Amino acid sequence: MTRVVIACDKFKGSLSADKVADAVSCGLVEGSSRFVPDVFPIADGGEGTLDAFIRAGFTEVLTRAKGPTGQLLETRFAYMGQTAVVELADICDMSRLPNMEVAPLTSSTFGLGQVVGEVLDRGFKKVVLGVGGSASTDGGAGLATALGAVIKDANGVQIDGTGGSLSRAHSLDISRLHPAVGSAEFVLASDVQNPLLGSSGAAALYGKQKGATKSDRLILENGLRVWSELVEDCLDASGLCRAPGSGAAGGTGFGAMAFLGAKMESGVEVVMDLLGFDEFLDGSALVVTGEGSLDAQTLHGKAVHGVTSAAMRKAIPVVAVCGVNSLTTNQIEQLGLWRVIALNEIESDLERCKTAAYELLMVAGERIGNLLVQ
Repeated sequence: MTRVVIACDKFKGSLSADKVADAVSCGLVEGSSRFVPDVFPIADGGEGTLDAFIRAGFTEVLTRAKGPTGQLLETRFAYMGQTAVVELADICDMSRLPNMEVAPLTSSTFGLGQVVGEVLDRGFKKVVLGVGGSASTDGGAGLATALGAVIKDANGVQIDGTGGSLSRAHSLDISRLHPAVGSAEFVLASDVQNPLLGSSGAAALYGKQKGATKSDRLILENGLRVWSELVEDCLDASGLCRAPGSGAAGGTGFGAMAFLGAKMESGVEVVMDLLGFDEFLDGSALVVTGEGSLDAQTLHGKAVHGVTSAAMRKAIPVVAVCGVNSLTTNQIEQLGLWRVIALNEIESDLERCKTAAYELLMVAGERIGNLLVQ
């Protein structure tokens, strides 16, 4: 019998990570009964991170918090021992907007702060923050206010910490910040390395996909600049806005670093380390990884990169499955992949690649099996 590790991320907008793994596994076994697929839950800090930990044995806790525009919603976190995992996307993602109506100036990460506060109330000593995906561009101001920070304008009127209000930020009081913040370790799990400000910052690079017009992005950029200057001055954290990852999730990275002392780490590596991926690989003949699109970003900390790097250290070959592959032959070799199987090579209709992704991934699984028996 031949053990094959399946460690795939989600195909965004099409299939969850567990569905991707299930389809590949079914195809692999259908091709030959000699293969034993062994699924490892994977994610990179964004949507699906909580599910990965829960599938690996972490306990799910249901709770309630405010969504990106203040509506109360059902959400959750997960824990094992003294470690808790909170996923921003499950609370403040675009999918959490009422009727999917974008609100670039009036959305915030307040709900994330509420869940972090609950985790601290329960006494967890290590908190992993998965910060891929958000509806807001608030520099983590919502997170901070939910944890007790008070932001006021020049007239002494408290402001709510939404992205559109930050240009009025004049004073910051952190005397009532949650008392457990200083005694907990925070890990910022993300695959985004962008700074907070500028042409590659949170507003300029990601604002448009959150519904921000050109004028909205100017407002958000100015607000983040005012906010970052205020925070850096108040917390004696000069230059934090330029730190890699400070622009993650609309600047949530900046807020988490400033107020929680969060340390930035590769999201996929955090998941793999906590769940023991290196040990899981032992005894496997092949690793299958993948995500919706393989492109230049894959080379810089995405799930496929993390999985492949770990497998290479143990000299285990890796095959990647994806919807579309934009990598060159040199980039594929640089990444360390043995083969790439893209769904659009099986089915030329891109729309069908999305709607029939499960069936096509089964075909990909069979092809992987054929590679092994050649």
